[in-house]
This record gives sequence, C-alpha cells and structure tokens, in this order.
Amino acid sequence: MLAGTIISGVAVTGDVARICVAVSLLYTAGMFLNDAFDREFDARVRPDRPIPAGDVTAREAFVTGWVLLGTGLLLVAFGGNATALVWATLLAAAIVFYNYRHKGNPFGPLVMGVCRGLVYCVAAAALASVTRTVGVGAVLLAAYVGALTLVAKAAGRRAQWMIPLLIAGISIVDAIMIEAGGGGPFVWIALAGFPATLLLQRVVPGT
Repeated sequence: MLAGTIISGVAVTGDVARICVAVSLLYTAGMFLNDAFDREFDARVRPDRPIPAGDVTAREAFVTGWVLLGTGLLLVAFGGNATALVWATLLAAAIVFYNYRHKGNPFGPLVMGVCRGLVYCVAAAALASVTRTVGVGAVLLAAYVGALTLVAKAAGRRAQWMIPLLIAGISIVDAIMIEAGGGGPFVWIALAGFPATLLLQRVVPGT
C-alpha cells in the first residue's frame, strides 16, 4: 500500500490511512472467505481449521467476509474517486474469485499475484493516478507473489522454513519499489516488515 503510494509520485497524506484500512479490510475479508469456500476440503484434509473444528460456522465466515469486503469498498468510495473505486472493485473481485476457484486451478497462483499487484493500483488511483511506473511495480509484485504461491502449492507441508521466508520477502519487494520511487525513510518501514512478518507467522495460530 505504502509502496504503491510512493511510486505514484504523490506525497504521503492523511488519505493514506483511509486507503490502508480499506485494503486491510479487503485482505481480511479474503481470509474469512477462504475458510468459508474451503470448508469441505478442510473437513477432509485439515480438520483443525476453524470451520471443521467448530470454532465458527460457514455462515458466520461468509457474513463476516462479505461485510468486511463491502466496508472496504465503501471506505474507498468515501473519497469520491470513481477510478479508485473501479480498481478496488477489481481487487475485491480478484479476491473472491481466488478464494472460490483456487483449489485445483492452475491459474490460482497468478490470480493471487494479481490480488497483491492490484493493491499498488488501488493506492495510486486513490491518491494520484496509475502511472506506467505503478503498473510496472504492480506486475513485478504480482510475479513475485504468483511464484511464491506456486512454490507453496508444490511444496505443501514440506515447505517448512522456505514459505514463511518468501512471504516475508514481500516486504523486501515493497522496500525496493519505495527506494526506486525516492521514498527515503519509508524504505525502513518496509524493511521492518520482513522480521515482523516472520515473527507474526511464529506466534499467530494458523499462519
């Protein structure tokens, strides 16, 4: 999100917080919808997941996911920027499509990459415009996340330390983009995301 703002060439303003919250809501919605759509698969293969384990019902997961998705879109729309809302809607659609069809879909990793890349576009559209630089950054991030997802699917539970490291590496990609956009001290914020992501993956259940 921050990287998308900086490479768009606009100064970081208070509106960044609104878009950060909006994108975070869309991301969190995807997590709920993922569990809801995967409930039958998880019941067979991963009975420890929240729905098969009885921690939450599929209905609750669906309702929460749709509410979070809608709230995220409303926050983007609050800025009155129709272009940003279009990009956010594309992101929401990609999130839903990925969660609905990622099992057994050879294009699943590509869609996941697109979800991440679109975050740059939403940020840029909301605060400035989607320039060629933003587009290149979005494609590079999408390629990295798509490759990561492909490796994760192939490795499965055998991945051990590799997948958490690659996930944390998204912060490095963001830092490179910020540096390329002349983001100065914001590079260190992105770099701090690397150890923070690794730590959270160790202490947050299910990650």
